[in-house]
Amino acid sequence: MALWLKAQQLSQDSLQKVRNIYGEHFPIEVRHFLSSWIEEKMWNNIEPENPQFEHYVNSFVGSLILELESKANTLTTEDMFVTKMKLIEAASMFRQRYSENPMSLYKIIRHCLGTEMKLVAEAEHLGGLISSDRVSLMIGDTVTEIAHQVDTLRRKTYETGEDLRKIEQEQESFALSYHECTKLNAHLQHIAMQVQNQQNMELEKKIRRQKEQQDLQLSQKVNGVVRLRLMLMEKLDDIIKKLNILQSRILDDELIRWKRDQQLAGNGANFASNNLDSIQEWCESLAELIWQTRQQIKEAERLKQKFQCEPPGIRDTLPSLNTQITQFLSSLVTSTFIIEKQPPQVMKTNTRFTSTVRLLVGGKLNVHMTPPQVKVSIISETQANALLKSEKMAKCGEVSGEILNNTGTMEYHQATRQLSVSFRNMQLKKIKRTEKKGTESVMDEKFSLLFQSQFCVGGGELVFQVWTLSLPVVVIVHGNQEPHAWATVTWDNAFAEPGRQPFQVPEKVPWGQVAEALNMKFRSATGHPLTDDNLRFLAEKAFRSNGNSVGQDYSNMLLSWAQFCKEPLPERNFTFWEWFYAVMKLTREHLRGPWIDRYILGFIRKKQAEEMLANCAVGTFLMRYSDSELGGITIAWVGDQATDHIFMLQPFTSKDFAIRSLADRLADMQHLQYLYPDISKDTAFGKYYTPFTDNQTQTSNGYVKPYLVTHVPGWGALPSIGGQTPSHSSVTGISNNGQSGPGGSYPATPQTVFPPHSPPDPSTRDTPSVASSYAPGLSQSGVGQPGSDMDYMENMEMIANNELPSIDENLNLDHLSTFNFDFIQAYNQSTKLQ
Repeated sequence: MALWLKAQQLSQDSLQKVRNIYGEHFPIEVRHFLSSWIEEKMWNNIEPENPQFEHYVNSFVGSLILELESKANTLTTEDMFVTKMKLIEAASMFRQRYSENPMSLYKIIRHCLGTEMKLVAEAEHLGGLISSDRVSLMIGDTVTEIAHQVDTLRRKTYETGEDLRKIEQEQESFALSYHECTKLNAHLQHIAMQVQNQQNMELEKKIRRQKEQQDLQLSQKVNGVVRLRLMLMEKLDDIIKKLNILQSRILDDELIRWKRDQQLAGNGANFASNNLDSIQEWCESLAELIWQTRQQIKEAERLKQKFQCEPPGIRDTLPSLNTQITQFLSSLVTSTFIIEKQPPQVMKTNTRFTSTVRLLVGGKLNVHMTPPQVKVSIISETQANALLKSEKMAKCGEVSGEILNNTGTMEYHQATRQLSVSFRNMQLKKIKRTEKKGTESVMDEKFSLLFQSQFCVGGGELVFQVWTLSLPVVVIVHGNQEPHAWATVTWDNAFAEPGRQPFQVPEKVPWGQVAEALNMKFRSATGHPLTDDNLRFLAEKAFRSNGNSVGQDYSNMLLSWAQFCKEPLPERNFTFWEWFYAVMKLTREHLRGPWIDRYILGFIRKKQAEEMLANCAVGTFLMRYSDSELGGITIAWVGDQATDHIFMLQPFTSKDFAIRSLADRLADMQHLQYLYPDISKDTAFGKYYTPFTDNQTQTSNGYVKPYLVTHVPGWGALPSIGGQTPSHSSVTGISNNGQSGPGGSYPATPQTVFPPHSPPDPSTRDTPSVASSYAPGLSQSGVGQPGSDMDYMENMEMIANNELPSIDENLNLDHLSTFNFDFIQAYNQSTKLQ
């Protein structure tokens, strides 16, 4: 039997519970006439927050509206006329209210069906037999609970409206009766002035009896009006209490949760911004109820002024109720002035940025009839604290900088029912900083954008001064300040507590919370989360344990702000955050695909890499982030099983990958065969290779584009591309016991005419054992010391910018004392033979 048929056979108490879940948000008539269609189309396994079901829900709501209109058109009999009108109104309401947010309606219907199912199961004693999948129809869901509360309050305000009309009728009836009584009194006075005869005496008795009856009726009417008035005040008091609960839930729970989610989105958390449309719908319903209740209280006060009859010992609560409801309205308006799109939290001076503010109740309260102006300014943390303590600061206009294009007019968009203004061309021109203490830097200093406006409600009856603060902003003037600035923002976004003073954050935080924040940040940037092993590696690095604390539980250990981004790592000149940020940036910009495929282990130490490769076949390799090179990734590989050598390649950085991608570099190095543990290199990275053809045509400027090839000297032949010839540098192997092994030795060949560059100091890298070089396709040969590809690129850039230092400043002939000039003699001999 269908669920709706079973629900109709419930007891009266259960039927009333079913009736209570329906209302204006979802009329019971819709449930009745579309019962079979709804039960057929509703899916039990839909996860409302899962984006993959969004299309189905949109289609469901659209089909529901069409089905409802179609059903209404079939009701042609006279006795169904009212029902037909209700169905048409419901379809229109669904289209207007839920077109932009169909998931809300879907959740409401799920809740209704879930409640029916629960009541039917209880009646049939099947409470423990129904599967959890079917009972998970979001009973108790926030959307439906709030919709039910709103519907209940609408019924109550309708009842109080009827009570007011009844009181007015009773007062008018009393006025008529009182007028009749006045006429009788006047008649009695007239008779008293007449000659006292039998006829007049009988008439006087008759009129006095009428007057007594009239006085009794007046007394009853007065009592009735007083009773109705007291009942009305009790109902209004109950409505205000329920409004207070509902408003607290919407503003203090749902809106604050949305703001917190918006802040966490700054760290990369998933953020359903369309939830704001649901919150606006609740706020609009709340505004409508508050305004209606306020009007009813004012009407009750007006009726009271017309009919002064205060019973002794009963306090008049209408003034108090009016104060409360006006305060609710003020709180609603000021709290729903929100920043829909936050400004960038790391803000660079003289750089354009955008932001959007919105008033959630603007359309319902007709605020747009007097279009409000919004002004934006930037204030310091100290000024933000002063603003919370006293709003005088906002009026005096004290700011900490100058913003261009910082004013705008809010506009009402009829299609979306949104009152908002978007600032699209703001620019921070100047910033005024406070004095720094101790180790503080400009990247530790937090500012906030202050949005201010004034709203008129009720045709100017009420005027509200409103303001709201953006999330903390760190102002920088140069790109190299960005990593530390993001450390400040990330820490604040992750660990800010509700209701804090601007912009206080804890100095120490349990590692478990830090790990969650880092994972959120890394997943957002790179497309895949960190594993437990990755997070343990990060914990060891953050706490400077060097991997020596096996089995250590870091989750409850406190990590300080100084450890996070102030104190350098051991034997390094950079902090934990700078290392993490550089790795994340490298992965996001150049390694995203392989990272998502889990082909990059990344977060492992050199010793662990050697242990993992110890028993692998020759040519097996893995990739790990460099401990010594910021934003570097190195390749470790098994070079010679006979001597048990593990080699480490000098780390690649973003500059290297800007020239040639990781996948193409791996393809170039033919001695690398298997990705750890035994995955074919081409299987793992083949889809990322850059296609190459021999038919290289000229570009539009007439030049032929060259190809750079990565080559590790002494390890396999250079890939044959365009006749390129490799240059070489020395190669040193590393055995598993950490001893240096033999490597090939080749005469050095200068790649450019620029001064030679010394290879990096081995002590500054984790394992710079092998340096790769490039064959630029010039078929050069000669003698000299190799320079890296980035040295070549940097020198080219210096020449382009006329920044190359003079020869006198750069030429160093000391190394020529040991230079082998045999090639000159050979050259002279060859010329003589010619």
